[in-house]
Formats: sequence, structure tokens, C-alpha cells
Amino acid sequence: MAMEMVRVLPDPEAIKVQYGLTKEFTEKKQKRDAEIAKVFTGESDKFLMIIGPCSADREDAVLEYIHRLAKLQEQVADKILIIPRIYTNKPRTTGDGYKGMLHQPDPTKDSDMLSGLLAIRHLHTQAFEDTGLTCADEMLYPENYAFLSDVLGYVAVGARSVENQQHRLVASGIEQPIGMKNPTSGDLTVMLNSITAAQHCHTFLYRNAEVHTTGNPLSHAILRGAVDAYGRTQPNYHYEDLSRLYEMYAAKNLKNMALIVDANHSNSGKQYLEQIRISNEVLHSCRHSDNIRSMVKGLMIESYLEDGAQKVEEGVFGRSITDPCLGWEKTEKLMFTIADQL
Repeated sequence: MAMEMVRVLPDPEAIKVQYGLTKEFTEKKQKRDAEIAKVFTGESDKFLMIIGPCSADREDAVLEYIHRLAKLQEQVADKILIIPRIYTNKPRTTGDGYKGMLHQPDPTKDSDMLSGLLAIRHLHTQAFEDTGLTCADEMLYPENYAFLSDVLGYVAVGARSVENQQHRLVASGIEQPIGMKNPTSGDLTVMLNSITAAQHCHTFLYRNAEVHTTGNPLSHAILRGAVDAYGRTQPNYHYEDLSRLYEMYAAKNLKNMALIVDANHSNSGKQYLEQIRISNEVLHSCRHSDNIRSMVKGLMIESYLEDGAQKVEEGVFGRSITDPCLGWEKTEKLMFTIADQL
């Protein structure tokens, strides 16, 4: 047969028992959740920075990075709310390549899903307990959300997943703000339909159970650029793009209209240094339109300890092994530049 069962994996509750939150951190999580939610409801005017490595490749480097972010958060706390990225599973365009810590907790070794589940749970928990910052992850596999549901601060649905029914329905039942990216085609109606679905209640099959959800009012948009019929990247972060999205979004009459602009991916053409210029342009647009400013709640930035990207075998500590990222010095400077403009 083409598919062979390797082993039955533990259910989410068993993993959560192994790396569970104490009562103290459960209460801290509730306060942190409320602080993040207020940005999306408009009760807080803080600016979100969802920032971190393209992929979480090794625990020690990721934790070093998040410790630095925590110190930076203290310096910009009056204006910016930082949500570190710990992206533990990565979509691959052709299916080949490093698929993230969930698959390979050690990028130099073969896949080990059991070790991967333990590794991603431990990393998210450790980051929160060390720094007080709950982190963001991508919901590449909807069934795996349950392993991290009590520790995540933010969830994203990627461009390749946003049209998928299961992603939309599961998004309607999660507790965190969830960003729906525009698809790779750039069709904004697909993204807005996904937000609509996520904000509605549904009954469906999830992890071998019939479940009912009440809808997620904090579901919102992420613009990440697009790819045309010839494979060329097309940005969608310019003033005209933001203005048009505002009109389309407002016409939907959805709850808590909100947008995060992804400054990398097809918006930058994966030219990671462009993230600096793009961030500044988005803020410039916010200053020139009250509508855009009310809609734009933050930026998504790919950043790590070292500039650029590398092959796995190079082994440079804190340099991305997937898409290239801003290094720490540029990240810190960008964060202060953004804070000065808010």
C-alpha cells in the first residue's frame, strides 16, 4: 500500500500534561490574551509587531532571539505590542525541503513526528514562561492546533490554506486572534470570505468528534502580496491597495475590521531588506488616511539573530534555513523607527 501507519501519536491532552502551564502562567496568559484582543477591537491603540524567524529551526537560537525581543518590548511598551513568531510547521511549494520543527526537531535528521510534537509544545511553553510573551504560529495543519491551543497568542492561516474549508471552520472555534492571508492569487474576496466563515458558527468533524463553534470575532486580514500567472510577485501593501481593501472590507460589515501587513513574502519578492522600506511606507499611508490607520493594526516581519538565510549544513547560529530574515541589529533599529512614527 502507498501509505503505512508508523505509530499512533498521543492525543493533545497527554502532551499538554507533559508540558502544562502552571496556574500562575494560566492567569498571565489570560491577561496577555486580553491585551492582544484589545488591539483588534480598537480598545487599545498599540501597534502589533508579529515578528520572528521564518521557521523555528532550533530551540536555543529561537529562545535567544525571543529573550532579546522581551528586552526590546520593555523599551517600546507604550506604543508597540510584540508577538514573537514561532512558526513550527512550514508549507513547501513543491512538498520538498525542511517542513519545520514539527516534522524535524533536528533539521539534520529524518522526520520524527512524536519528537516534533513534544518539541513544539516545549518551545512555545518555554518561551512564554521565560519572557511572558505568548507567541504566534501558523495553522498549517488544523488538527494540530489542539496541541498548542492553551499557549498560543496569535494564529495565522497561510496563503495556500485560506481557501480550505477545514481551516476556515477550525478558525471559527479558536480562542486567539486569527489572521487570514490573501491567497497566492491575490484575490481579496477569497480572504474576506474566509474571515466571514471564521466569524460565523459551525458544526463539523474535528479530531474524530462532532464539534460546534460560536465564531471568532477576532478573525481578520493579512496582506502578503500575490503571484501572477507568470510567477511574478505583485505587492499589495501600497496606499491604493490599502484604500481599496478598506472599502471592500467595510462593505462586508464584519466584526472588528483589522489588517496586518506582511512585509515579506510576495510583498517584498522575498528581498528581506525591503521589509524596512515597506514597513515605513505602510506607516506613511496610515498617517495620510484615518480609514487606513483604523484598519491597520500591525506588521508581520521575518527576523532572526543573523541576516539572510543559509543551508542546513552551514549551521550558523540564528540564521534562517528557510526564507531570509532581517538580522538583530536591523530589527532593533526598525522597531525604534516604527515606535518613533506612532
